[in-house]
Amino acid sequence: MQTRIKEYRTRMNLTQGDLAKIVGVRRETIVFLEQGKYNPSLKLAHDTARALHTKIDDLFIFEEDAPGPEERVVLGD
Repeated sequence: MQTRIKEYRTRMNLTQGDLAKIVGVRRETIVFLEQGKYNPSLKLAHDTARALHTKIDDLFIFEEDAPGPEERVVLGD
């Protein structure tokens, strides 16, 4: 998973500590989120996006190894 949290955070002139305080988590959680080393709960993703005045989809980029249902090929007879 990749994130754009740092990009949005710096645009708003927030430190990791500032964002952590707004969201209600420890600074280390923000560090791990920014590094893509922590998959947030839906609530944390929502709270982070809200604090940064954006949408969850703008902050988190999920890479999928498997193709989605629309990409699967069905072989017929």
